Amino acid sequence: MSQRIVVDPITRIEGHLRIEAQLSEDNQNIESAYSSGTMVRGLEIILRGRDPRDAWAFAQRICGVCTLVHAIASVRSVENALSYTIPPNAQLIRNLMIAAQYVHDHVMHFYHLHALDWVDVVSALNADPKATSELAQSISSYPKSSPGYFSDVKKQLKTFIEGGQLGIFAEGYWGHPAYKLPPEANLMAVAHYLEALTWQRDVARLHAIFGGKNPHPNFLVGGVPCAIDLNSDSALNAKKLAQVQEIINQMRTFVDQVYIPDTLAIADFYKEWGNQGEGLGNFMTYGDLPEKGMDDPSSFLLPAGVILNRDLSTIHEVDLNDASQIQEFISHSWYDYSVGKEKGLHPYDGETSFNYTGPQPPYEQLDIEKSYSWMKSPRWIDKQGKVYAVEVGPLARVLMLYAKGHEQTKELVNMTLNKLDVPVDALYSTLGRTAARTLETKIIGDTMQTWYDQLIANIKGGDTKTFNETLWEPSSWPKQAKGVGYMEAPRGGLAHWIVIEDGKIANYQAVVPSTWNAGPRDPQGQSGAYEAALKGHALHDPKQPVEILRTIHSFDPCIACAVHVTDTEGDELIKVKVC
Repeated sequence: MSQRIVVDPITRIEGHLRIEAQLSEDNQNIESAYSSGTMVRGLEIILRGRDPRDAWAFAQRICGVCTLVHAIASVRSVENALSYTIPPNAQLIRNLMIAAQYVHDHVMHFYHLHALDWVDVVSALNADPKATSELAQSISSYPKSSPGYFSDVKKQLKTFIEGGQLGIFAEGYWGHPAYKLPPEANLMAVAHYLEALTWQRDVARLHAIFGGKNPHPNFLVGGVPCAIDLNSDSALNAKKLAQVQEIINQMRTFVDQVYIPDTLAIADFYKEWGNQGEGLGNFMTYGDLPEKGMDDPSSFLLPAGVILNRDLSTIHEVDLNDASQIQEFISHSWYDYSVGKEKGLHPYDGETSFNYTGPQPPYEQLDIEKSYSWMKSPRWIDKQGKVYAVEVGPLARVLMLYAKGHEQTKELVNMTLNKLDVPVDALYSTLGRTAARTLETKIIGDTMQTWYDQLIANIKGGDTKTFNETLWEPSSWPKQAKGVGYMEAPRGGLAHWIVIEDGKIANYQAVVPSTWNAGPRDPQGQSGAYEAALKGHALHDPKQPVEILRTIHSFDPCIACAVHVTDTEGDELIKVKVC
């Protein structure tokens, strides 16, 4: 009799996610999988009746990692509803902040959330520091690659492990036969894991320079909150602009000399993962990072569109205002709709009505024939009314750039395929998804210099405007308005839909990237991207399903901010066991 594996919670992600995988009769392969978000957000309810200009500060708290992107989507939704343009300098600063989020987020994900699925930390204790140095120098010119450097890291790791306090490295499947890196590659990766901790602290300063703080930098409808005055001590001055340039250089150096070489070196040992973990074969991007503003999609660095069935020759348009094109379904979600659970709703008409009908915790298994997740099931619908589950995120964006003929993307993708000696089909996989994240970090990090140079040129030309005061007073607003603020967050297409009536928020719906990817089945029984990607996976050991973690982490799940559940006395109500 086949068994069902339960991994709850999936660790090294943001928020609470449960994966249940039904195995084949011989318990060696995954026949079907089920993705369940086990926490509820409810920000949409909190925002009703509030001033739209304040929405970003609430929406930004949806997540403790993606703080910037929710704020951007929120202010863009209000600006879209009120036809509110922003100055060119504000757009450039927003682009720089979004790009910094990408570079920071992707590097942190690779080393601290995903790399440990491929890197055996304990094995690094068997490494020869001299051989590790030779390996590091063979793939990169990064200066921190001497035998002494790796010897010090090995001593630090040895003290850490022998102390019996694995800490951040606890609960790993160390020694699992699915790990293939030699000890020297493991030691190199652990060293860069630690290096990235310091790096990320330094590069996060860019958000503080433009937004006052990090996390949760400041924003505002109509522009950005930082005034430009080269002679002021408090405004964006020459010293702070020079610091931004230093941070951009620091970001690009680490990506070029550490992140990209490490990705290629690790991927070379796991080429078989180039044919596992695709799933849907359908991909969607909203588009983002405009050169000339959100009203000119042709100027976007990241283009918009839908790719179906791997067909890169045909790009379908995305219209987020079209009620027949974007809909959220709840047939397998713990919500109710006034129109019934089988009908989809466009986010302008979206409803957030909780109805938990699942088992009372703790429980062994979900009833997957009924509702089994706090996430909804967003879907893209073509002109003929056919409903598609789609994947969003780095792989979708790189495929879209490649399909559109973006030269740098084509060069990077072809270089990667040639270096790893894998076919183009390897893009559509767990390995391809992870590599795509690395490649787009390079693309976006390089483009940061262009935006910075444009900002400096504007300032030197006398343009220091960063805010549009028009339409700031609600008395000038239309009685009713609605708009959508969208962007490409690091994890994929993100959009906030807002309905404004009499100067207040009447309805607000946020559809996040991990809802597209991690949502449950829809009324037609179509799986979401996570569920589809796990199907067919072979497992070395069902009791240590590292293969599940590899594919799920390749999406970089971001379910919502982690919470602790307590009663009115502050006592714990539930304990979650890590499998």
